[in-house]
Amino acid sequence: MTTLKDLMNWRYATKKMDPSKTVSEDKVEAILDAIRMAPTSSGTQPFEVFVVTNDEMRAKIREVGWDQSQITESSHLLVFAAWDNYTAERIDAVRAHMEELRGENPMLTEYYEKLKSIYLPRDTQVNHDHAARQGYIALGFAMLAAAELGVDTCPMEGFDPEAVDEIMGLKELGLRSVTLLPLGYRQEGADWLLPMQKVRKSRDTLVKSIS
Repeated sequence: MTTLKDLMNWRYATKKMDPSKTVSEDKVEAILDAIRMAPTSSGTQPFEVFVVTNDEMRAKIREVGWDQSQITESSHLLVFAAWDNYTAERIDAVRAHMEELRGENPMLTEYYEKLKSIYLPRDTQVNHDHAARQGYIALGFAMLAAAELGVDTCPMEGFDPEAVDEIMGLKELGLRSVTLLPLGYRQEGADWLLPMQKVRKSRDTLVKSIS
């Protein structure tokens, strides 16, 4: 039986993907569903995910993405784009969706009104950063879901977000790109990182107990 630890040891930030291999659509959908099901603060899900397979767009993103080959050699490129800000309309839409599925509830209304009173006066950058962190939670779920399906990934922050926003027209959508996640299959014998031992801090270095 494959354990979660097995999956975490198997996966790595794949540096060289095989462009001749394509991730099946059912696996892509399973990864996207893991993203959709990931928890977010107050259930807001303040980001969107773009599945980019267009060769021309991916080539442009690679130009502003430190020329990382996975961007164009992967099967699919996921772009996580967070809300540029929290607005009353966006928060009201979250509440309305919950009411549609759960029914109206005064406590629910009170909670999201309180949320607006906290979020809306805050600086735009503070709100965007908070939204971006929710996207990173989903990013982790995506990588584990991919590993379970035998799909390789490489989380990327090495790109010019403003340039990617321009290429994809994200600003007009009220979004800002925060991370990229290529999906594909490792190219055996061509990836310098693959044979190397996984390096992590020891438990004693990383974990501190307070009792």
